[in-house]
Amino acid sequence: MLSYFKLKEHGTDLKSEILGGITTFLTMAYILGVNASILSSAGLTPHSVFFATAISSAVATIFMGIYANAPIALAPGMGLNAFFTYTVVLSSGYTPAEALAMVFVSGIIFLFISILGLRKLIVDSIPTSLKQSIGAAIGFFVAFIGLNKLGIIISDQATYVTLGSFKNPTVLLGVFGLILTLILMTLEIKSAAFIGLLSTAIIGIVLGLLGISGMPVLPDGIISLTFDTSSVGLFLSGLSSILTKPESIVIIFTMLFVDFFDTAGTLIAVIDKIKGLVKSEHPELKVDYNIDKMLYSDALGTIVGATLGTSNVTSFVESSSGVAAGGRTGLSSVVVGVLFLLSTLFSPLLSVIASIPVNDTLFLSPVVAPTLVIVGVLMATQLSNVDWHDFRTAASGFATIIIMVLSYSIANGIAAGFIVYVITNIFSKEKKKLPAIIWVLFVIFLLHFALV
Repeated sequence: MLSYFKLKEHGTDLKSEILGGITTFLTMAYILGVNASILSSAGLTPHSVFFATAISSAVATIFMGIYANAPIALAPGMGLNAFFTYTVVLSSGYTPAEALAMVFVSGIIFLFISILGLRKLIVDSIPTSLKQSIGAAIGFFVAFIGLNKLGIIISDQATYVTLGSFKNPTVLLGVFGLILTLILMTLEIKSAAFIGLLSTAIIGIVLGLLGISGMPVLPDGIISLTFDTSSVGLFLSGLSSILTKPESIVIIFTMLFVDFFDTAGTLIAVIDKIKGLVKSEHPELKVDYNIDKMLYSDALGTIVGATLGTSNVTSFVESSSGVAAGGRTGLSSVVVGVLFLLSTLFSPLLSVIASIPVNDTLFLSPVVAPTLVIVGVLMATQLSNVDWHDFRTAASGFATIIIMVLSYSIANGIAAGFIVYVITNIFSKEKKKLPAIIWVLFVIFLLHFALV
């Protein structure tokens, strides 16, 4: 069985693969609680999302390991889960079932794109600066949500948003968690996000037991053999209704677009890192990976996730931590997948990360919110790859970021960025010949704003 993964050909061994898998899991384990917290705001039960997150991550990651033989782990993506909750359900008014149906359809389309070999055509058609701007904009959007859930940024009738009160103990707990995680990230501690989340939860529980209000609640237990499957198959009831809503096409495309480029960027980054490490450690070896097979894994994960009741599943850049720890093959991914399966037993711990009410309109999440801010910071680093000296790319990038954050919608931000990019290119002295796919997107996004 071990010979299937070709450990020797990849310059690795069993111990390194297991260590790499454990490291990757610990680095991305935060998604179990964070995803449950975000999607529960859309009306899904936290325990059902926890179950769907764990199982879909396990299935997609194990498939990645066995089929593509790559040390890439998958789970519901940050940004995409925010889009699902705050844009599709809460802003656009779709039901959770309809949102899951759109996730399912986007996964099917993703699978067909991968099978037909259209990946390179689509990736090459979208300007690099625009892709990087979209990734960074989603980072700002996720961080904004995190700051709101920390109570640092809150709504205000006079100024729309303002600074929250640091006298509130719940806010202070979240700020502590954010500072701790920032320090751990700065020190390049592996699993910094997970350690920060765990430490904040433990300290919050202790403070609550000492009588301080607004703290996380101690769970009734640790292990449970009862699984909440209330969201399994829920997408089916939403399929027929989205067919009568043509505006859902833009949302489906946005899900597909973000998932596709997030995945492609992650795969390229992690694979390049592996090749660099193998070359430095074993110059005689030449390893290669099949990205098309990896894309099948991503598409499968999204389809399975929608069926179980969660947002789009995508490849996690946190896989690079496992690569740094020694993971080189799909065996590392299998280890991650098995750990995700085992995590289904620990659903009672979700009570620790539940939102804490401060008043009728403000609900804080001091345990998980720091992670949202940190993920936002990491995603925003893509801005360094945008050519800010070219007004066309600067204008489209700026429009993407500002509209996405201020309209509280990933779809609006992407649409605005594309429209500005096409307009500035049409009237530029150095105008480029825009690919057909850009014009198709331009028309779709104009229709999106016309239907808002």
